Amino acid sequence: MAVLAGRIRIATAAPDGKEVTLNTIGPGEIVGEIALLDGKPRSADATAIEDTTVLVVERADFLPFLLRHPVLVEATLAVLCGRLRSTSLALEEIALFDLPARLARLLTKLAADYGRPGPEGMRIELKLSQSDLAALVATSRESVNKQLAQWRTAGLIGTDAGHITLLRPQALRTLCP
Repeated sequence: MAVLAGRIRIATAAPDGKEVTLNTIGPGEIVGEIALLDGKPRSADATAIEDTTVLVVERADFLPFLLRHPVLVEATLAVLCGRLRSTSLALEEIALFDLPARLARLLTKLAADYGRPGPEGMRIELKLSQSDLAALVATSRESVNKQLAQWRTAGLIGTDAGHITLLRPQALRTLCP
């Protein structure tokens, strides 16, 4: 599927119900490329996190088209390699960095991707719950809540109606290895 509008969360869940968010897909990006290519069941769950419009491409139509257009083969390989690199980076962060570093990296990336400068700082325009943030950094909602509270007290961030504003983005960047 190609996302035309909206956002889709890609996640996987353990048998005990614990969930890890692998990626967030937005307009102009694709989801389901692995299943499209190999015909096997999807490797993760995809959930719309806001009103979303997608273009569905069927495998039976795509493969012959792909074989007739070598430039599309190259683009598809680039997407797959990008996903693999992103997954490797996420695993590295979970294995090597503590929660403050992982959460600071996530917030600075979200600010770069979805931030809007304002009078107080860089407001992240993507609404994510503490549960969403926890899934993105592979921890509990309670741990995220505690860390965000510490940063609010320290004046690093502000929260307002589900949005996070980086009040001192440079100070958060110093927490990122």
